[in-house]
Amino acid sequence: MKAVTLDAGGLHFQPSHAEPTTADGEVLVQVLKAGICETDLQLARGYMGFHGIVGHEFVGIAQSGDHAGRRVVGEINCNCRMCPTCLAGRPTHCPHRTVIGIDRHDGAFADDVAIPEHNLHVIPDNVSDDQALFTEPLAAAFEILEQVAIEPGDQIAVLGDGRLGYLSAQVLSLVTDQITVFGKHGVKLLRFGHRGYETVQVPSADPAELPKHKFDVVVDCSGSTTGLPMAIHMVRPRGTVVLKTTVAASHELSLAAIVIDEISVVGSRCGPFDKALDALADGRIDVTGLITDRYPLDQFRRAFDSAASANSFKVVFEIGSAP
Repeated sequence: MKAVTLDAGGLHFQPSHAEPTTADGEVLVQVLKAGICETDLQLARGYMGFHGIVGHEFVGIAQSGDHAGRRVVGEINCNCRMCPTCLAGRPTHCPHRTVIGIDRHDGAFADDVAIPEHNLHVIPDNVSDDQALFTEPLAAAFEILEQVAIEPGDQIAVLGDGRLGYLSAQVLSLVTDQITVFGKHGVKLLRFGHRGYETVQVPSADPAELPKHKFDVVVDCSGSTTGLPMAIHMVRPRGTVVLKTTVAASHELSLAAIVIDEISVVGSRCGPFDKALDALADGRIDVTGLITDRYPLDQFRRAFDSAASANSFKVVFEIGSAP
């Protein structure tokens, strides 16, 4: 099968990669589309030291099991479902887990991917393949509401004008209309402005140029080491900073303000797929026009370059076709 792999030498296109072998409880999914996200860009820069097939945002068709022949998306954490952590209701932090396309589990930039059947969610009939491709990052955005008690009228800052920032702003706007988006790219910020969000183009990485102690909650979707110091500068005392992205580089900053201002810092990762699919199906979340570039797998270098470009928003691999 065709696949895009990552090793110490970087990304590679494999025209004849071995087909995945399914473990107990896993099914094979024919991949139709797969999206490049910030995590994939960071993996290519060395984050996690991952080796294997990349990609974790996908739409496909289950080839066996209860969902055989149906369009599906899949949660990325492959947990054991038996350990104390899983039984306590924290399966995304199972100590035995692997993570699709990120940690010891081949991903979806390929013709087929093997995934535990219990990770799969059937896509509602009125949700298109393009819409469903945003399920995983949208679920991650909904996780903010699972972890932080956002109140109507709360002042929210979203740092980052990319894909996750856009979805997070929409999810947060289900609770409060006081949202300001900070980003570096004027072209991308226009998309937020068209939805009615206040936007601020950040002139530099110097937090001193940004409002201090203004926001109740700051959500860092920047994908940059500059995001956390900005967030700490902008959040009010006893406010909350939500970290939504990981970066390959190391953070270097003083943590004194977290103590002095009693700031809560919340790490936030994967979220509820059912809520994401429901929101896509009933139109509460709009992802129309977010896909700006489409490539076949063998044009992976152009695809990754596009995903890192200020002029692109969501870059997608077009891989298979429904029968």
